[in-house]
Amino acid sequence: MPKVGGKLQTAVKKVVSKYPAATHFLSAIDADWTKLIETIGACSLDLRLEREPYEALVRAVAHQQLHGKAAEAILGRLKVLSGGLIPTPQQMLALDFDTLRSCGFSGSKIATIKGIAEGALAGLVPPLAEAENMSDEELITRLVSLRGIGRWTVEMLLIFTLARQDILPVDDFAVREGYRRLKTLDKAPTPKALKLLGEAWSPYRTIAAWYLWRVPK
Repeated sequence: MPKVGGKLQTAVKKVVSKYPAATHFLSAIDADWTKLIETIGACSLDLRLEREPYEALVRAVAHQQLHGKAAEAILGRLKVLSGGLIPTPQQMLALDFDTLRSCGFSGSKIATIKGIAEGALAGLVPPLAEAENMSDEELITRLVSLRGIGRWTVEMLLIFTLARQDILPVDDFAVREGYRRLKTLDKAPTPKALKLLGEAWSPYRTIAAWYLWRVPK
């Protein structure tokens, strides 16, 4: 890690974060990271540590390829069906296609969330206590076997529910585009290229992604 000193040290001290070690580490990478963190301020990664992986996956599917507000509206309509909560796996399987379609889910997403519910009942989707003791790659390998669940979806679970601090979702367009803007590149790096670049951000790649999501346009 580059030595921190002078103006860089001053910039680091200005950022009061819930993740001080990560903020300090990333600020020391180069001047671009220093300026970004000083501009954005403290990392306020919003975690939902109490959520079961089943619910986290259903929520992540709702958010796939949608604006956050649109996804939350769909989830809001879904929760109305079960008293204000995400339906349990049993309840989800009992809901018919048209009912879920009326919430705003596409046909492919309905198949996916039904598969998540089946996986939860079968033990493929682990309960929170079990997931906490599994490695990142164990969980990814296990959960991508579910229909419609890709690596990005599991990475959102790892970041927001399991609070893993070294996850870099390289398939996330916004993360790659954030790096392009950070470095004023003509085009965003490929997932493979970003994975290599991100090795320098370990063990805080989650926090790096959080900042890349927020690079000013």
